[in-house]
Amino acid sequence: MIEKGAVLPLFYLPPVEYFSELTIYDPEFLVEKYEHFPKQTYRNRANIYSPDGMLTLVVPVVKGSKVHTAVKDVQISYDFRWQRLHWMSLQNCYRRSAYFEYYEDEFAIFYEVKEKFLFDMNEKLLRLLLNLLKIKAELKFTQTYEPQYLHLKDLRDAFSPKKTSAYPAKPYYQLFEERHGFMKNLSIVDLLFNQGPQSVNYL
Repeated sequence: MIEKGAVLPLFYLPPVEYFSELTIYDPEFLVEKYEHFPKQTYRNRANIYSPDGMLTLVVPVVKGSKVHTAVKDVQISYDFRWQRLHWMSLQNCYRRSAYFEYYEDEFAIFYEVKEKFLFDMNEKLLRLLLNLLKIKAELKFTQTYEPQYLHLKDLRDAFSPKKTSAYPAKPYYQLFEERHGFMKNLSIVDLLFNQGPQSVNYL
């Protein structure tokens, strides 16, 4: 059992700040698996840079997957074609970026396969992202839900799309920055598609 380090939530296409924290605590971190699913967090949403400014992509979850459902048991809803919407949005926003074509095949599969559980999809995406970022982190998961940790930094509520991040992001080139300026702490895919192999150095 890890006795120092951090506990991190599992997100859908996490923000840049998430990977900065992960690399600080690697290999001493755990991924939370048993918390109750909180609404309106990065667990099922991500922010990307569109021609019109920030665009939020939300993975819909099955009704009832609310406050009292363990995050590992939350099911993805396919009542509408969100996969098509997300993939078209990623293509429209990043098709002209320097590295999108290098990575697109690896991401495309996630918008074709219908995973049942949000946690499973997020875990597979995280493993892909770590691989593309050349971060050799071993994913270890919590075994039970602990309201608080004495020896681990609790980062489960540290990242919120509802408040401005204090993360001191250095600007990097973004496709539409001439229109809207630099947007910090977007999804890691914004960094990856714009910076490619240099992304890990940025982190």
